[in-house]
Amino acid sequence: MDNINWLKQTSEPLFPDLLWSRPETKKSRGKLLVVGGNSHVFAAPGNAYTAATKAGIGSTRVLLPQSLQKTLGSHLPDAVFAPATPSGSLARAALDTLLENAEWADGVLLAGDFGRNSETAIVLGSFLDKYPGQVTLAGDGVDYFQEKNSQALYRDKTLVVINLGKLQKLAKNNRPSTPLLHNMNLQELVTLLADWTNGSQASFITRHADNLIVAAEGRVSTTPHKDDSTSWLTDLATYTAVWWLQNPTKTFEALSTAIFEYSINDGGARRT
Repeated sequence: MDNINWLKQTSEPLFPDLLWSRPETKKSRGKLLVVGGNSHVFAAPGNAYTAATKAGIGSTRVLLPQSLQKTLGSHLPDAVFAPATPSGSLARAALDTLLENAEWADGVLLAGDFGRNSETAIVLGSFLDKYPGQVTLAGDGVDYFQEKNSQALYRDKTLVVINLGKLQKLAKNNRPSTPLLHNMNLQELVTLLADWTNGSQASFITRHADNLIVAAEGRVSTTPHKDDSTSWLTDLATYTAVWWLQNPTKTFEALSTAIFEYSINDGGARRT
């Protein structure tokens, strides 16, 4: 692959200007809406709320199903609660609340822990149809958009933060001409992702061979990083969502810089 398409980030940021020019005031640092949770699990939106502060967001609001209001209402002062299904997931009636709060935000993170529910599938799909702004998908939020002709891949301003296994399934359903294999070496995966995102509206972040990988607009960056934590997908998705909404016209640069800062703040000891 031509080196112009594959940029390797190590101990120095690829785009230092973005680090030095970050907005300084709380108001100028943007607003993030985090969505997720069900009555049984709510770690993903909670972790994202904490990570957003570390990542330098101005304001964060968390949207959860009403089934969590008694449990979390006093612990998350910035939480909004939307209608829930009898099983405790976001109900179809939550769409209006979701859209209303998304209008407040500069970007939306569908953080995960939604559970498997047909009504939740409808509300998330309708949200992607109706909301024109930046959406970052992570955790089991990705699972709702794995089908052929995935809705997430054909809308503007979509970022998918995904492990390699789920990315393989997404590629199988949406890219039949070039199989994505677990035993690909790093260069082979970089080549595939650069080609896949060339002219595509969607961007990807994944991990392979102890590297965090950004693929956007036909370009790929890799950053060496080892991380055995269970929350890396949620934390990384939050960092990238924050940096992206703060630099909306520089998607590739923002995502690559977010990974650099995430590596320093949350995994400096694990970098190689």
